Amino acid sequence: MIHVGTCGFSASKKRYYQEFKVVEIQKTFYTLISEDLAKKWREEAPEVFEFTIKAPQTITHPPNSPTYRRYKGDMGDFGYFKNNRDVMRSWENFTHIVKILNAKIVVFQSPASFKQREENIRNIYEFFNSIERIAIYGWEPRGRWDDEVVRKICQELDLIHIVDPYKGKKLWGDFAYYRLHGKGGYRYKYSDEELRSLLSIVKDGDYVMFNNTNMWEDARRFKLLLSNMQPHNHSN
Repeated sequence: MIHVGTCGFSASKKRYYQEFKVVEIQKTFYTLISEDLAKKWREEAPEVFEFTIKAPQTITHPPNSPTYRRYKGDMGDFGYFKNNRDVMRSWENFTHIVKILNAKIVVFQSPASFKQREENIRNIYEFFNSIERIAIYGWEPRGRWDDEVVRKICQELDLIHIVDPYKGKKLWGDFAYYRLHGKGGYRYKYSDEELRSLLSIVKDGDYVMFNNTNMWEDARRFKLLLSNMQPHNHSN
């Protein structure tokens, strides 16, 4: 089964649940949601519906990141997987939401400013070696990293390498978790030809999560393409 969805609810929840069986929660990246809201989402969703979830920017992004414009809370020594009290407290608070939603995959997206440096690599190892394994963890490095370094980190820390399939290839993981950010930028609609080219990449068990302005329609179109293929390649 190939899992198709969008990053964030791209339609009303009722309509979304009718169309797709997985969503990547984005809200948790910007600010911590309440446990009550997480419970509400889990209870409203069909029993077989799957949540994946994006880790807080307080773990991955420094406070000078423009993404903090939507942050609600006290500032701290955040980001870059630092092994300090502020980052670890963010992680502990976030784990409650992961468990309530029974999220299968946690997406850790590091910014382009998180460069391939010894200190940053050490931070990654210390962070993932110190936290409880409550889900499958995936890492999406947005900066310039050598493939071999990314592969080694993911292999040794048991991380899924998350990538936009139009910008790179999956380097490690039992399955692929693709995040499609739009070719050239977020304001993008994928062509039929581009969606068809994805069919030759995806395999059983992979995730294809759209994160562009036209994500609702693009995800539906891709799901339709999958359903027209052989029965064993049906979409989720």
